[in-house]
Amino acid sequence: MNEKMKQARLDKKLSQAELAKIIGVSRQTINMIENGDYNPTIALCRNICRVLGCTLDDLFWEDK
Repeated sequence: MNEKMKQARLDKKLSQAELAKIIGVSRQTINMIENGDYNPTIALCRNICRVLGCTLDDLFWEDK
């Protein structure tokens, strides 16, 4: 699960559908990314980061 992305989205007060519309993907794509069921492209990751005001490391780096 990508809890970091979900929390960043909620902090911006965006629904999955709203974020998806801004980025130009389906709500299901956002849902699958947040659930860890879809590995987005770097371009999509960058778009998500731009909208949420985060870096790639902030949202997609896995702490082990």
